[in-house]
Amino acid sequence: MRATDRRPARRFAAAAAIAAIGLLASACSGGAQAPSVSPSQSRAQASASASAHAAALAKDLTITPADGSLNVDPAAGITVTAVTGKVTNVTVTPAASTASSTAADAVSGRLSNGGTTWRSDRNLSVSQSYTVAVTGTAPSGEKITKTSTFKTLTPAATFSTHIFEGYKQSYGVGMPIILNFSRPVTDKAAVERSLELTTSKPVIGSWYWDGDEQLYFRPRDYWPANTTVSFTGHFNGVQAAKGVYGTHDLTQTFLIGRSLIAVASTTTHRTQIYLNGKLTYNWPASLGRPSLPTPDGTYLSVEKGNPVRMIGGGPAGSAGHYDELVNYAVRFTYSGSYYHSAPWSVGDQGITNVSHGCVNLPPADAKIYYDMSIPGDPITVTASSAAGKWDDGFTEWFFPWSKFLKGSATGMAVQAGPQGSTFVAPDSLPADTATAPLETSAPGNYYAGSANIH
Repeated sequence: MRATDRRPARRFAAAAAIAAIGLLASACSGGAQAPSVSPSQSRAQASASASAHAAALAKDLTITPADGSLNVDPAAGITVTAVTGKVTNVTVTPAASTASSTAADAVSGRLSNGGTTWRSDRNLSVSQSYTVAVTGTAPSGEKITKTSTFKTLTPAATFSTHIFEGYKQSYGVGMPIILNFSRPVTDKAAVERSLELTTSKPVIGSWYWDGDEQLYFRPRDYWPANTTVSFTGHFNGVQAAKGVYGTHDLTQTFLIGRSLIAVASTTTHRTQIYLNGKLTYNWPASLGRPSLPTPDGTYLSVEKGNPVRMIGGGPAGSAGHYDELVNYAVRFTYSGSYYHSAPWSVGDQGITNVSHGCVNLPPADAKIYYDMSIPGDPITVTASSAAGKWDDGFTEWFFPWSKFLKGSATGMAVQAGPQGSTFVAPDSLPADTATAPLETSAPGNYYAGSANIH
């Protein structure tokens, strides 16, 4: 066979070899391809990655109480802390109202430490579920979120509180706020811190504990006339004694009316009546006889009646016994001292003391004072041979401000105004320039033989 006859065969063989190499290359390439991923799988993977990253960031925020906590002490409140970032917003949402929940369930708080700590302002409510939602930022600037849901304890023992003042009733410029507790209070500072006042005019004052179950508030000086006072006791969640909690808040609004101040002297035998800062009346009077002296002190009118039955002077049938219906009587001690009408002693009034301890007035004058009087009007007796007795009436004005302030468990004064009240250090207060008898009581006013005010 000639050589030219083999060339086509070699070209075919070469082509076949090239085709085989191509098939081999194709087979190798096909084996290296990655398996295809669906869009839904891709989204799930991205979401899981984002969730893991968010969970890692959330570790920078700490919420106390922790999520799922039960029987939480409401007095402990809520604290949120950022370890390396900052807290930007905290929202506390109480669960739907329950039988024990009140409007006080709403929780406010404030940031501190450069935005790294948030703390609730007041106690939480008892028997209440809360959800805390927190927003913060990481050092990288990324947003962080975290939540916690928990429930406070249901107390085994509770206390209740009663306020003396009536709703929108008017009282004199000396009237203290009087609170009575149903159980002895041992954590007095905690109870004080739960109290808030809102006053239409600026007021400085202090709380004073008279034993374990009674608490007073008194201004440093007499209330400004025509002041509206709103009291709120945030008692829900307050632990007043070990295991004893408040379950409800207490609110009351009352009025301080015009200024009416009476000053009676055992030596001049007169009583002066100041209305809205002006000496309006100067009446003859007869106070307690030497054997039954009207005791010194700055008291307050407690109640009045027309008539009032007065019984005393010894056993019935004895020489000094009396049983009389007395007109226009304004009481200022629990033991039975009154401003009242005394037609039987008119001849002695302005001259000598003949009463059984009351302030005797001419009938027409007694009626004028009776008609004007409301509870809380200051009444001062001076120059007596007898000392006044603490708690024999509303005696909160026996004490000077410095002594009254020592009755506070916190040792702090209270500054109140239209925006609410705050506790302040007593030495931060402005100097007191009030003078007796129109603006405040005199120091030592209840001492025997005092002659501080005439």
